[in-house]
Amino acid sequence: MNSNTKISIRFFDDKEVRAIWDNENNKWWFSVVDTVGILNEEDDYIKAGNYWRWLKRKLLKENIQFVSATHKLKLTAKDGKRYLTDTLDSNGIVALAKHFPNNRAMKFLDWFLYSDNSIDGQSKKKAYTLFESNLIDEFEIGTSKSLQQIHAYLFGGLYDFAGQIRQKNISKGGFHFAVSQYLGKTLRLIEQMPENTFEEIADKYVEMNVAHPFMEGNGRTARIWLDLILKKRLQKCVDWSQIGKNDYMNAMIQSPTNSTTIKKLLKNALTDDIHSREMFMKGIDYSYYYEEE
Repeated sequence: MNSNTKISIRFFDDKEVRAIWDNENNKWWFSVVDTVGILNEEDDYIKAGNYWRWLKRKLLKENIQFVSATHKLKLTAKDGKRYLTDTLDSNGIVALAKHFPNNRAMKFLDWFLYSDNSIDGQSKKKAYTLFESNLIDEFEIGTSKSLQQIHAYLFGGLYDFAGQIRQKNISKGGFHFAVSQYLGKTLRLIEQMPENTFEEIADKYVEMNVAHPFMEGNGRTARIWLDLILKKRLQKCVDWSQIGKNDYMNAMIQSPTNSTTIKKLLKNALTDDIHSREMFMKGIDYSYYYEEE
């Protein structure tokens, strides 16, 4: 595996399961210690690691086959450093979970097996490929057309309305988004908003969120759209891993009347690491995580 390896972070009940893509074998490898911590309901990484070392010896003595398929790969820890970490592929993680005979393991398996086959799972796979796609370099930056192109790419074949501006009124949590009858005019006005400074770009992003032009998938689409504007205009992008889910969601709820908090969160998370595959992949993981109920 080379330095361009895809990095992924999955979330189960707000806990991270780190993963790394193997180009040669065309599959993901998942952190065993992250998985063990979840299955044992253990938040302490060192204790989860100690338990895994004990369990690994036990399973090897019992000649349980999947354990011998463990690979050590470098994954980024919370301190920002990369450490060699035991990983298993999808089949290995499933086998590991089956050796934890409790309800937690069954819940984890339901999530693990379902997540990649759900609409979000399929859409996220498409989002990953955007980094390598020539299409992303052809998008018009900051226009509603580019927003539609991103949405069509993410959700094509998953929603019959992929890339199409909604014809119905929608609301969320009592907040009514832009009226569908005037949505075309609203989007044209947003397109014309300046995007020369961070403040202007953030204002444009907030207004696009208020417009909410699609029936589903607005947030995931708009965050990619925002990063493309920031990259072009400021040579920056958002390190979404620096913004907590609850902080982000609460700030976006406030943003139609007071955008101060979301602007502060976004500004504090800006990075110039705009060409990093890992930054892009991590951003996709967090973006999709924000939308999980």
